[in-house]
Amino acid sequence: MTMLEDRSAAAPSIAPKIGRQPGPQTPPADWPTGYPQGYAVVDVETTGLARDDRIISAAVYQLDAQGEFQDSWYTLVNPQRDPGPVWIHGLTSEVLADAPLFPEIVPELSARLADRVLVAHNAMFDWSMLAREYARAAAVAPVRQRLCTIALSKELGLPLPNHKLESLAAHFGVIQERAHHALDDARVLSEAFRPSLRRAAQTNARLPLLTCQPLTEWSDAPAPRSHPTGSSYRPSTWRPARKRPACPYPNPGRYEPGGRLVQGMRVAFSGDTSVDRELLEDRAIEAGLHVATSVSRLTSLLVTNDPEARTSKTIKATTFGTAVVDEAAFMQLLQDVRPAASAPSSG
Repeated sequence: MTMLEDRSAAAPSIAPKIGRQPGPQTPPADWPTGYPQGYAVVDVETTGLARDDRIISAAVYQLDAQGEFQDSWYTLVNPQRDPGPVWIHGLTSEVLADAPLFPEIVPELSARLADRVLVAHNAMFDWSMLAREYARAAAVAPVRQRLCTIALSKELGLPLPNHKLESLAAHFGVIQERAHHALDDARVLSEAFRPSLRRAAQTNARLPLLTCQPLTEWSDAPAPRSHPTGSSYRPSTWRPARKRPACPYPNPGRYEPGGRLVQGMRVAFSGDTSVDRELLEDRAIEAGLHVATSVSRLTSLLVTNDPEARTSKTIKATTFGTAVVDEAAFMQLLQDVRPAASAPSSG
C-alpha cells in the first residue's frame, strides 16, 4: 500500500484515484555501476511562471536505483496570493486557504528529496520553482542533480509526436487520470520513467544528469494581481485577448548559438509545448524578451519541440538563419538572460 499524505482531504474531488500501471519489468542483469542510487520524481503546480510565482501543490514519488516504487507524498501549499490559472490546475483560494505555507513543508519535502536525483518532465522548471521557494524559506534544497525526462526521451530516441507528458505516458501505456494534478502527474511520470531508465541501462546509455545549483542570494519583486470580484485568475482577466505588453528594451541583435539571451531579443514559439504556451510566453516576457507572433529577420530564436515540422515559422527560421531550440533548452537559457545595455523605455 502507498502511504500518502494528502493535504487536500477537504476537497476530495481534487485528488485522483491512484493506480499502478504498467506492471513491473525485469531490470537488466548488468546494471550500470555509474547510475544513481535513487530518484525523486517530482511535479509541482504553480501560480504561474514568473520569478515571483509560487508553488501551490507538490508531489514526490520515491524510486529506487532501478526505478521501482518506494513511496509517494503529496501536499497542497498556501501561496499567500492569487492561485493563478485555476482553469488549469483546479486549485482555488478556498481549497488552499488552510494548506501549509512552503516553509512548513520544507522538513518533509527535504526528507523526500535527500540523496536522490530529482526527476521531472521539463526539470529545469520544477527545479527553478523549488530553488526559489527554498531560498524564500531561507533553506537549501538537498538536491545535487536533476534529470529531465524530455532530455532522456531524446537520448533514447523515443518516437514521440511531441514532448508533452501525455505523449510519453501513451508511449509506455500509462493511463493519465488527472492532468495538471501534481500527484497524478508525478505518478504518470514515475511509471513512464521506469521503463525509460531500464531501456537506458540495457545499452549503458548516458543519463542526461545536470547539476543543481541552489540559490544563495535571493531578491523577490512580487507583482500581485488583484481582481475586483475577488475571484481567481480567469482567461478574461489574467491575459485579456492575449494582448502582450510592449517590450521595453531595444532589440540588441541576433542570438549567437551557445551564448546568452539578452533582454530585448525577439523570440517566437511554434508547435506543442510541455508547459502551457501562455505561461511559457509570460515567462519570456518577465525575463525581458520580446515575444513575437511570427518569425522575421529580426527574430533571434524559434522555440519548437518539432524542428522538422514544415510550418511557416520553421521554414522562415531556416531562410533567415534564426536559431532553433527546443523547450527544455529555452528554459535553461531563461535562467541566465543578460540585462539590456540601455535602460528600458518608459513609454
